[in-house]
Amino acid sequence: MNIHEYQAKSLFKSYGLSILDGGVAFTPEDAYEVAKKIDSKKWVIKAQVHAGGRGKGGGIKIANSLSEVKEIATSILGMNLVTPQTGAKGKKVLKVYVEKACEIKKEFYLGIVLDRSKGKFVIMASTEGGMDIEKVAEEKPEKIFKVTLDPSDGIKQFQIRQLAFNLLIPNTAFKSFNKQVNLLANIAKEKDFTLVEINPLILTNDDKIIALDAKVNIDDNALFRNQDLKELLDESEVDPKELEAEKYDLSYVKLDGKIGCMVNGAGLAMATMDIIKLKGSSPANFLDVGGGASKDKVKGAFKIIISDRDVEAILVNIFGGIMRCDIIAEGIVEAVKEINLDKPLVVRLEGTNVEEGKKILQESNLDIIAASNLEEAAEKIVSVVEGK
Repeated sequence: MNIHEYQAKSLFKSYGLSILDGGVAFTPEDAYEVAKKIDSKKWVIKAQVHAGGRGKGGGIKIANSLSEVKEIATSILGMNLVTPQTGAKGKKVLKVYVEKACEIKKEFYLGIVLDRSKGKFVIMASTEGGMDIEKVAEEKPEKIFKVTLDPSDGIKQFQIRQLAFNLLIPNTAFKSFNKQVNLLANIAKEKDFTLVEINPLILTNDDKIIALDAKVNIDDNALFRNQDLKELLDESEVDPKELEAEKYDLSYVKLDGKIGCMVNGAGLAMATMDIIKLKGSSPANFLDVGGGASKDKVKGAFKIIISDRDVEAILVNIFGGIMRCDIIAEGIVEAVKEINLDKPLVVRLEGTNVEEGKKILQESNLDIIAASNLEEAAEKIVSVVEGK
């Protein structure tokens, strides 16, 4: 789960990390009132969307007066912000963060990422703050410094000193740096963050270390341990189809292709998407109905796929182990009848009760294209969509 910068900074503040005074605003008038309460002669207005590179798209601007705060907020709110991470469609800005401006002596990058292969957090730091870390990694890999954290012990003091040395943190700012890194490592562990990025982390003229930005990803599977974080979900930033999928306990991700996919099992879903690409077309989604799907779950999955206007045809690929093919077939038939499906449908069933499942499909008198194996199913669906 992603959260906004203003939400991440609120979490940071609750743990004692240093941030600048600021507040969220939903209207230009709100922005004006927030700025009035901040003791500053300049303010930074930041679009709040789940994407990086906001400044490049015109989503971050400096205001030199209260009237300018209102003007800038008016120009940003409602805009369709396009950044390298939003794609060409962009994202509509519904809120801004108004923050105190400050003098910057030096910018750094500081991030914590969960390395799933090791089961450990890795802290990454760089003197090239304010830049895309991917670009730094590609062009100046020697500028990225890493330390690996033991999950039981957390960050060690020598590791913080090592980071400070590599970042050329002055002795007068080490105490502040030490505190911020310690707190950041603690909050990442306690709140089940999979990614934290502060870019830039800044050194001020009075040698304070402050988080000037905040990007946080939270492990969805661990939200039961942090119920308060569920409230931070901004549904306007999430594809409605993904929200609908959660109601049915489906794993769904929207993609850019033409062929809607319904599969049971993440591995089989990945293989299905791969073979669609191999045969010359592209999947419109990743959708895993799981190993024990009910008829209602299958119907829900169909409705989600059909709600995607990019979908031109549907491929159902089921290998019944725990899941019975006849249950899947009943769900398919009910869903097709209920939604009056007008798109080509290819179904491949294999496994438990497969003959019963095929019989249900055949006797339904519905326009369903049967396939005996995955390759045949992919060839048929691609032929329908691409005319190959």
